[in-house]
Amino acid sequence: MAAPLPEPERLLEALVARMKPVTAPDAGIVGIYTGGAWVAERLHRALGLKTPLGLLAVTLHRDDFGRIGLHREARRSHLPFEVEGRDIVLVDDVLHTGRTVRAALNELWDFGRPRSVRLAVLADRGGRELPFAPDYTGAFVEIDPGEELVLTNEGGRLRLAAVRRPA
Repeated sequence: MAAPLPEPERLLEALVARMKPVTAPDAGIVGIYTGGAWVAERLHRALGLKTPLGLLAVTLHRDDFGRIGLHREARRSHLPFEVEGRDIVLVDDVLHTGRTVRAALNELWDFGRPRSVRLAVLADRGGRELPFAPDYTGAFVEIDPGEELVLTNEGGRLRLAAVRRPA
């Protein structure tokens, strides 16, 4: 029997505790749609940053686009601040292969060259295919290799679920 999945609220508290002492007030928090946007909204509020929240849509930059297809709710990136020369904290819900992070960096560079980019993830499930490691992690979560770790938002309540991948 697998261990129960951690509560996202506790993971968010852990992220805030790690990030607050080292995140400049003018840093840009940028969430990756969709789960990363939910996490970024909460981090942005908890950290009390003055720079507006940014959101990235990465579907068209993914290298596995042909396999996974276009997301049914195609969104646009929204970065309401100058990226050039700014410290950025890129936020995602779950880090697995690293492909979403690679796509997000490509999209981010379309808006300018940041001074630095740090990666914050709610959950790291391992299984990297690309050389990325988070700077801030809520927790390492171990699940079955045939499952995906999915963050849902049910009326403002975040939940993590391990979902069996279709064959």
